[in-house]
Parts: sequence; structure tokens; C-alpha cells
Amino acid sequence: MSKNKIYMLQRFLYYFYGEKFYRRFKYNWSNYPTRFEIIQKIIDTKNYKSYLEIGCDKNLNFSKIKIDNKIGVDPISGGTLRMTSTDFFKDNKDFFDCIFIDGLHIFDQVRKDISNSIKFLKSDGTIILHDCLPLKIWNQIVPRIYGHWNGDVWKAIVEARTYTDVDTYTCKADHGLGIIFKRPNRNLLKLNINNFEKLKFSDYYHKHQKFMNLIEVSEIDHILS
Repeated sequence: MSKNKIYMLQRFLYYFYGEKFYRRFKYNWSNYPTRFEIIQKIIDTKNYKSYLEIGCDKNLNFSKIKIDNKIGVDPISGGTLRMTSTDFFKDNKDFFDCIFIDGLHIFDQVRKDISNSIKFLKSDGTIILHDCLPLKIWNQIVPRIYGHWNGDVWKAIVEARTYTDVDTYTCKADHGLGIIFKRPNRNLLKLNINNFEKLKFSDYYHKHQKFMNLIEVSEIDHILS
């Protein structure tokens, strides 16, 4: 069975068994800077020297980043190391100024990548995550059943917002860029939730600002200080 037919079958089943919520956001990402422009701006502003990218694919982002030392990890293509992020972190001993997470867009893996990245982030470093703001429910369903897929990265951002020892934001640009600093949380999200994977898209939609701690691109300089 072709991948397209599998998607169609999974989508058909989702109509019966999945969450029924079809309101959507109207972000027009073409009106915002790209992820590599924002990453480079952060690198230049902070005078960073080392960069790690998780999930390089065709190097659309990795090839554009200008920095003294950079490592790209991907199990299939792109970057500099052919392995999973989990395998990389098992043996890694280096610390990085900037880490960009754009690997497997599934909650459980993203939270592992965040946790591992925090361990190997320098004290003044920055973690950036791609695909944090899905526009509609189809973009975030796991497993993937739709053309453009953000996955449920957003749930890992919500969970990170509840940590007291990291400070997490979501920048409105390029499908949503999570930005995490290793410092006390300046706007702690208090939620009585044991399993963030069970969050619904309707929760994300109705509590969008509160959950994601949204900022504009123009506010990045402010949160870097």
C-alpha cells in the first residue's frame, strides 16, 4: 500500500476515533523571518561559537548557519553525524552555546531531546525548537496523516513551561520556534497535569497564549538578556 493510501486510511479512521475540533489559527508564515535567520541572529547577538543541530534532513537550515564549530545529527541524511539524537547524547561530552531541535516531531522524543540538550547546554546558551505552532488539528496528529506535519512538539513546549529551572518561550515565526534558556522560569505555567501527551488540540487552541508563552520576533532581543 502506498504512503498516500496509508495516510488516507488513517485519516478516515481519525474521523471516527480522533478528537473533533476543527478551528484553526491564521498565522501566515511567509510574513515572518525564517528559522535560520532567527537562529543566526541569536548566534550573532550572543557571539556564540558552538552549534548543534538535531534533525538536518537536506541541510536546508544546517547549511545556512555560520558559526565557528557546528555539528549536525541525523540518522538518514544531512549534518555531519549519521545517528539518532539519543545515540549521540549517550556518548557526547561536549557542551554547546546553541542547540536547534528539529528531529522526530513526536512528543516523547522531543521531550527527550529537550532534556538531553539542557544537560549539554552552556550556562548562557539557547535551545531552539522548530514546528511548535501547528495551525490546525491535522498538522499535529500523531502518527502523521496529513501533508504538512508539525507533530505534537507543542506538547513538549507546554511541559517545559512548567519547569522551574528553564525559561521557555514560543516565537511567532516559521511554524513556531520554541526558545529555551537554562535559567529560572520567568513566567511559570502551573498545570495539574500528569501526562502532557494527553493534551488536546482544543486545549492548545483555547489557551494558546498561556500555554505557549508567545512572543513576537521583535521581543527576542529582550528575552536574550
